[in-house]
Amino acid sequence: MTRPARLVAAASGVFAAGLGALAVLQHRAFWSGRFDVGNLAQAVWSTAHGDVLSVTGLTGRQISRLGAHFDPIVVAFAPLWWLWPDASLLLVSQAVAVATGAVPVYLLGKRHLGSEWAAAGFALAYLLHPATQWLVLDDFHPVALATPLLLWAFWFLDGDRLLPFAVTAGLACLTKEQIGLVVAAMGLWYALRPAHRVAGAAIAAAGTAVSIVAVSVVVPHFAPGGGSPFEGRYAAVGGSPAGIVETALTDPWAVVSAAGTGRDGAYLLDLLLPLLGLPLLAPLAALTAAPELLLNLLSDTRTQTSIHFHYTAGALPGLMVAAILGAARLRRRYAWAKRPEGRVVVVAALAGGILLGPLPVWRFVPGASELGAREHIVTGRAEAAARAVALIPPDARVSATNTLGAHLSERQRIFSFPVLGEAQWIAVDRFRGSYRDDNIAPQRFRRALAELRASGRFETVFDEDNILVLRLKRS
Repeated sequence: MTRPARLVAAASGVFAAGLGALAVLQHRAFWSGRFDVGNLAQAVWSTAHGDVLSVTGLTGRQISRLGAHFDPIVVAFAPLWWLWPDASLLLVSQAVAVATGAVPVYLLGKRHLGSEWAAAGFALAYLLHPATQWLVLDDFHPVALATPLLLWAFWFLDGDRLLPFAVTAGLACLTKEQIGLVVAAMGLWYALRPAHRVAGAAIAAAGTAVSIVAVSVVVPHFAPGGGSPFEGRYAAVGGSPAGIVETALTDPWAVVSAAGTGRDGAYLLDLLLPLLGLPLLAPLAALTAAPELLLNLLSDTRTQTSIHFHYTAGALPGLMVAAILGAARLRRRYAWAKRPEGRVVVVAALAGGILLGPLPVWRFVPGASELGAREHIVTGRAEAAARAVALIPPDARVSATNTLGAHLSERQRIFSFPVLGEAQWIAVDRFRGSYRDDNIAPQRFRRALAELRASGRFETVFDEDNILVLRLKRS
């Protein structure tokens, strides 16, 4: 193994170990949530116990995870759960998987840049990019696995190895419903090469078909209301996929307006500047990121246009590949670009990681990001929360607020407070309420808790640091 290759391997290992540890510490510090660590832990727990992908929805109804997102790849974690039955399994696996994406980035760099050191520079830039790091630390989401899988798929497709491409791209499609559109865009990119039109068109058709079936058939079939629970995010542009198409044809300005806010521009800059804007020099490859980016830009949900969340997973691969191809174009045209581009992009990605990333070590640097910089610290209050959830039997039915629910989801039934269902135990963090607080007034949350305590049906078994555990009184 050459020195650049050893550097990439070491950096990937450090990334996996460091960010995996940070993710676990954030979970132990009670910064993760039932949405989305807990509900996915419940999906894996249920699958490991024979009830495939069963989760408790927000209303208290037992549903399939596929009624929220098309991510059947979650089933693959069930055998691992038998060996490590803890939500930390998901967080560590996510960190390791994302870290492996540096390898295809390095291989693509070697192929197109003709320099192992330049290739290693782009692999490091991938690991240092703030969006890559936030992808690992934003709870657990199966779509994060799409990032390394799509990078491997790019490597195989770029080398005309269609069978391994089909395997990796197919697995990526199982991580979320829109990833099929990313694969379709890769097919169009491939079709523009000489003698690859038929294969590229077939890939584009297959990827599009997967997403259409996922969005129009699978998710509505399993969703309680018969439609995607996320259509409301696109109400301004038509809501459903068919509605968005209709809006684009009848009122295109509405689509342009939805995708043209200042927040959207800042989001694109946060993605591009750590790569020195190099993806813009290879626009055809960069367009493979368009399906994910357009979905985010058209959404009314602010988190989708922020690199601090997992909504970059389908865009990062195309941007990384385009950055490599853009650098290769510079090398061919300008003598000054033949040597330093790997080092320069590492510096740019490092600067982006310091200014926008989540690593706590950077908080000592002037101007560095403070967001999430202390969420790995297990405070006395987190220790109290751990004692509280430890009181609840593993087979009991529970209603819990979001952060406590992340530690109580490995069971058949768990409700999101103030939904009680048939809960025998209640776990409430009065400072950090439930997921449903996004949809209900804080006053209603406090009123629900007060009414519950006044009802006399439950007895208090823990009350410390505004963390409350109640147990149904025995008759």
